[in-house]
Amino acid sequence: MEDTIFMKIIRKEVPANVVYEDNDTLAFLSTGPVSPGHTLVVPKQPSRNIFDIDQASLAQVMETVRKIAPAVRDAVGAKGVQINSNHEPEAGQEVFHLHMHIIPRHARGEFEFWPHTEYAEGEAQNIAQKIREQIA
Repeated sequence: MEDTIFMKIIRKEVPANVVYEDNDTLAFLSTGPVSPGHTLVVPKQPSRNIFDIDQASLAQVMETVRKIAPAVRDAVGAKGVQINSNHEPEAGQEVFHLHMHIIPRHARGEFEFWPHTEYAEGEAQNIAQKIREQIA
């Protein structure tokens, strides 16, 4: 596991605007916010992303996300929040330490939803079957 900026923040080697900390997680404001209040939640135990984090650590991260999301929303007077996480470069991951984004949203127009596509005839059933086989 590489020594990421998030590990340096966890070890207090790099300053951050920490909003919450417990034994297992740390939450701090993003230095490149999408909107004011944009907060990152990270596990203190390093993991690259969803593909290698253990179940207990992921549960702790999500518990922290659930705990602080209303505080983030209310602190900036937002109407809702977007919870997001990217896993691997092709999905937009830039820091290779699992992290969840809590992004305050004031109006739906602030967020451009993902474009929708359609499956070809039989494609959805085929992909669903392949996913079920991978799970089994």
